[in-house]
Amino acid sequence: MTLKTYRAPSMAQALAEVKKDLGAAAVILHTRTFRVGGIAGFGAKNIVEITASTDRRLPVRRVGAKPRSAIGASAGGGGFEPATYGRGGRGGGHPPEARGTVLRGEVELKPSPVNEPVARDPRIDRLAVRAPLAPVDEGATLSLQSEIASIKRLMGQVLQKSAGSGAGGGLPDVLFDQYMRLMDHQVSAELADAICGEVRSELSPAELSDAAVVHQTVLRRIESRIKVDEDATSFERAEDGRPRTIALIGPTGVGKTTTLAKLAAIAKLRHNKKVGLITCDTYRIAAVEQLRTYANIIALPIKVAMTAGEVASACESLLDCDVVLVDTPGRSQHDTERLDELHQLVEAARPHERDLVLSSVAAEPVLERTLERFSPLEPTRVILTKLDEAVHLGPMLNMLERLSLPASFVTIGQEVPDHIEPASAARLARLILDGPANAPLESAMA
Repeated sequence: MTLKTYRAPSMAQALAEVKKDLGAAAVILHTRTFRVGGIAGFGAKNIVEITASTDRRLPVRRVGAKPRSAIGASAGGGGFEPATYGRGGRGGGHPPEARGTVLRGEVELKPSPVNEPVARDPRIDRLAVRAPLAPVDEGATLSLQSEIASIKRLMGQVLQKSAGSGAGGGLPDVLFDQYMRLMDHQVSAELADAICGEVRSELSPAELSDAAVVHQTVLRRIESRIKVDEDATSFERAEDGRPRTIALIGPTGVGKTTTLAKLAAIAKLRHNKKVGLITCDTYRIAAVEQLRTYANIIALPIKVAMTAGEVASACESLLDCDVVLVDTPGRSQHDTERLDELHQLVEAARPHERDLVLSSVAAEPVLERTLERFSPLEPTRVILTKLDEAVHLGPMLNMLERLSLPASFVTIGQEVPDHIEPASAARLARLILDGPANAPLESAMA
């Protein structure tokens, strides 16, 4: 059997070539359309490809007849070879998108629409590998979400400018600059709208034209939305007579152990309190030794507990302390089973405060997922870590607004005990609006 392939810019020209070369009785085995040339898809040209033969013994498909695979039938009496199906080229199969028809006779060599629907061979579905239309991993998901957020900010800018061109609409130019600064620092559009709306209502037209006044007012409005625990450094024994017990909870890698060591040093060295340590983080390599090293340096008792019963016993053995700090194992926000275990450990300690430790460098979707999964542990306060590494702190404001819990401490580096300080609403507001690059991060407790 002789197979020939013809290519032309249109179906009519390709059919003309077939008829000219093989005659009016030629059998068309397959047709397809593809694009060639161009740059990045622009300027490409359509090419029609026809595979034909003069062998009249091939099974044919009349117009309106049930479609058959001519190539599969001719290759082996109706057999099917997966190794060759879909290779393309002469004598081989063609891609699924190729639209083929077997015709015979002069009348049936008339051009037909390239996009004419053709019945799908069911064997294709058995061989095809279906790929889900979704990001390949969490990094790709975060990248996509970041791009969507950038588009939202851009659309907000366009809409705000459009509204400003109308009579009485939009924000004054000076206030709009602050609005865009909030958006650039990844404060949510809803929260930025609310803050700037409050500022516009508070200030007079003359004040709204003063950049310094507008900036200070925006800072005050941000500050008013941030709750802080004013008694975070009291470290006094609880009203029930037990040592003030503080448990640090949170996902992996946020700096819980280092933060706990800083809190222990502050309570012991600066407030002259008797401090006891309990660590449940027996999963992470060298985590116990890390905390034990800190404890030995500042002469603190430390207990290691692996189960809820051991946690309760450790707390009983430290009843003569003023403060007991509990270091819990980090848990992924996706690990439901381990989060349940963590809940049992925390309940056994009966803490007076449950500080949810969150990293300032975490993306907003990660923060949202963390809040969702750790909320059953009923956190009472928030500790913000790694402020020195953060580029934008807008997501933290969004999170604090949603969580409605006070912040107790922030950490600004690795040094123990200097790089920690009580949370300050005014300081956090400056970091959120002006960015860490323009707000000094030297510890206020140094």
